[in-house]
Amino acid sequence: MFKEFRTFINRGNVIDLAVGVVIGTAFGKIITSLVEDIIMPPIGLLVGKVDFTDLYINLSGKDYASLADAKAAGAATINYGLFINNIINFLIIAFCIFLVIRQLNKLTPKKEEAPATTKECPACLSNIPLKATRCPACTTHLEVQAEA
Repeated sequence: MFKEFRTFINRGNVIDLAVGVVIGTAFGKIITSLVEDIIMPPIGLLVGKVDFTDLYINLSGKDYASLADAKAAGAATINYGLFINNIINFLIIAFCIFLVIRQLNKLTPKKEEAPATTKECPACLSNIPLKATRCPACTTHLEVQAEA
């Protein structure tokens, strides 16, 4: 079992996936900081000096000055401002990943198709070798294609 596990871990895909997860986590933290510290303050200013992280619905019936106060008191809240921040984080991360993958697709060479080794019988539509002069399925005589 240990040998099987070692073979599984040594595959390139598993190591690539692990590296991707680590880089993705670090990238997510950078994007979260970008959204919370750079993008959201101007948006909050534009919509009337609102800090989205303090937008919440208090379900307990008591009044609290901020979301932090409500959480400290253990009040039940719906934190829709944090949800808005998370949606914006996701959209920015998804857009950045889209841009990176788009560039990678442009840089990777396209795979060329292998030359055909079979042709289709016009009578029975079965696949037969290119050099065949008679179909093995229906015995139809075929025209031999001139080699290039």
